[in-house]
Amino acid sequence: MTNALIEELKWRGLIYQQTDETGIENLLNKEQVTLYCGADPTADSLHIGHLLPFLTLRRFQEHGHRPLVLIGGGTGMIGDPSGKSEERKLQTEEQVETNVQGISKQMHKIFEFDTNKGAKLVNNKDWLGQISLIEFLRDYGKHVGVNYMLGKDSIQTRLEHGISFTEFTYTILQAIDFGHLNQTYNCKIQVGGSDQWGNITSGIELMRRMYGENEAFGLTIPLVVKSDGKKFGKTEGGSVWLDADKTSPYEFYQFWINSTDEDVIKFLKYFTFLSKAEINDLEKSLQEAPHLREAQKALAENVTRFIHGQDALDDAIRISQALFSGDLKSLSAKELKEGFKDVPQVDLNHTTSNIVEAIVETGISSSKRQAREDINNGAIYINGERQQDVNYELSDEDKIDNAFTIVRRGKKKYFMINYK
Repeated sequence: MTNALIEELKWRGLIYQQTDETGIENLLNKEQVTLYCGADPTADSLHIGHLLPFLTLRRFQEHGHRPLVLIGGGTGMIGDPSGKSEERKLQTEEQVETNVQGISKQMHKIFEFDTNKGAKLVNNKDWLGQISLIEFLRDYGKHVGVNYMLGKDSIQTRLEHGISFTEFTYTILQAIDFGHLNQTYNCKIQVGGSDQWGNITSGIELMRRMYGENEAFGLTIPLVVKSDGKKFGKTEGGSVWLDADKTSPYEFYQFWINSTDEDVIKFLKYFTFLSKAEINDLEKSLQEAPHLREAQKALAENVTRFIHGQDALDDAIRISQALFSGDLKSLSAKELKEGFKDVPQVDLNHTTSNIVEAIVETGISSSKRQAREDINNGAIYINGERQQDVNYELSDEDKIDNAFTIVRRGKKKYFMINYK
């Protein structure tokens, strides 16, 4: 019998590989299933490139199944070779623990914990840290063939450049995770990104060798690719983090609302919990009135609300509207800094300066003649207000937070003058 959850995942394009498609459907049809997905604490925050497998795990929770959310405090000490062309730099135990705490807080935004059917947060350091070297080699290593491991893509791609024994053993550690969760919590499915296929199947194989035939399956999520071929989750300023201190809710909101028409419907299916009917309506709006950008607004609002909450979303929308209208006076210095983080930054050494000289010296206008023409024509705005006096002197009153001035030239070209 077709399973409604699997059908939804297929419609959303969220299934890349399954170890046993029929077996997974039969399992989901007959019982509440415990399943898991993990992340290594390589930083103190996840970025949006990590989101999709965990959002998929949350969809299982929405359908009544029980997620185990694993933070790799143990495996994070080693480093996953998957998708890497060179060795990871080992982190200190203190840094890994700090990262574990940061990511754990973010998981509480994604999952419902501490209920009868709620998710459970686990740390593989709790069991991997108890295994001695002799136990590792005798109880686990004996069941894993070197030839089998050499056949894994994560290992194969590293052989040309070299791989340490430390990272070579990573797939065994993750296999131990699946086995431990299977035996301790009756966990039967592991969910992961497509790059985790080798690690997932290694876990199933290790369980087969150690415990005999038992129900254990793997399901992977496709790699998120943008229509232009560029890496998803990256901006000019770097990764888009879930931590509001690393990527502000405004910047987070702007990332999603700037999704292209080619990508937005796919992203709505991937990253939101909107229904099929709602997404189909947004797709119709995109086709009939793309200029309204209803799909992009729905995407940005839903993901920002889910990760940062309604208040942060309201602030992000308010900042966006103020910047679009040019109403800079309504924003705080901090909000202006966030909003103009990526505009050209120019320095000015003078405490006061004639407006013509200032916009020429900072490169906003190409010459004094052009500067005067821009000012006379009403094309220059200082902190959101049009300035048409060529004799105007920039002063302390024009310094926001005594540190910077926002200059607009034309309709959309913004600059930030920083004072030294």
